[in-house]
Amino acid sequence: MSVKIRLARHGAKKKPFYRVVAADGKFPRDGRFLEILGTYNPLYDPPEINIKEDRVEYWISKGASPSDTVRSLLKKTALPV
Repeated sequence: MSVKIRLARHGAKKKPFYRVVAADGKFPRDGRFLEILGTYNPLYDPPEINIKEDRVEYWISKGASPSDTVRSLLKKTALPV
């Protein structure tokens, strides 16, 4: 099981917000996930980013790999990737 930390899209048409989730790489983007790690709302200025830092560090220590987008969000929140 290769765990990925990625964004799952929610919200309405033209008004997205995203959940940062830990999910198996085989699961669909908005499908099953193992744990919700935070949220990202790009509609605010500046964008609102809420991430559970301890849980992200836990999943990365277990071998999870963040997607490119999540990696850039983690850098903005000053989390080591």
